[in-house]
Amino acid sequence: MAIISCQLVEFNCIYMKLTHIEHIGIAVKNLEESISYYEDVLGLKCYAIEEVKDQKVKTAFFMVGETKIELLESTDPEGPIGKFLEKKGEGVHHLAFAVDGIENALEELKTKGVQLVDQAPRKGAEGLDIAFLHPKSTKGVLTELCENKNK
Repeated sequence: MAIISCQLVEFNCIYMKLTHIEHIGIAVKNLEESISYYEDVLGLKCYAIEEVKDQKVKTAFFMVGETKIELLESTDPEGPIGKFLEKKGEGVHHLAFAVDGIENALEELKTKGVQLVDQAPRKGAEGLDIAFLHPKSTKGVLTELCENKNK
């Protein structure tokens, strides 16, 4: 098997740097009941609850090693989580990757034909810059890129 360097086949190179799984987003109907499950049954500790008004969602966060679990409760049935719950019910909503240089990552993905939900980063929970990739381009998984510009 031959190894081809990036200089020779530049269009196949990956310049974006995913650093880790930032969180797994889980849509829930009732945040308080779900927090109880994660704390009382799984033994995790909710360390933050936050409402993100422009996304019509209330979130709760848990740490599991280096990865977070983000519970998502809709604050409006017409918001994205409300629509998800109506169509699919409770469960995994998205997978989020931490990335260095979110703007460059979005440009790279765009040039590779990935359909972007967000053309530019926007503010998400915990003050992160976020952008979503459409599941039609990501093998059926709603994918979020996150960057913490304050680290």
